[in-house]
Amino acid sequence: MAGIWRDFLIGVVSAVRKPNVRSLVRERRRAVERLAEETIREDRRAANPPE
Repeated sequence: MAGIWRDFLIGVVSAVRKPNVRSLVRERRRAVERLAEETIREDRRAANPPE
């Protein structure tokens, strides 16, 4: 019985400590998209300065 509880606790701790890879990939993708959009906006402002 103790072995079952030990395995359960190890599973819970592993699940909490292990980062969610999919969410990290999505967050990185959003960060790259935001950076790309910001870079495009800055380039457009530089090419077309306000008069």
